[in-house]
Amino acid sequence: MIEEIHIFGIYLPSALAWAVVALLVTFLLRGVLHRLPLRVLLWQPALLELAAFFVLWWGIARLADAYFPYRLLS
Repeated sequence: MIEEIHIFGIYLPSALAWAVVALLVTFLLRGVLHRLPLRVLLWQPALLELAAFFVLWWGIARLADAYFPYRLLS
């Protein structure tokens, strides 16, 4: 996953772009995560959000590597 994404004349590391997407999705899922009964059992509920971010980041990066056309990535 060494590719770069070319956006508006700027080359970004693909990991950074997928991290931003995962952060936005995690932010949208915060309401759902706050309503889960599992949250009451956790010592640090923020760890649930952090784990969700890393799982989403990993999943988005894997899907992008598998399904994104390589001509869009440099």
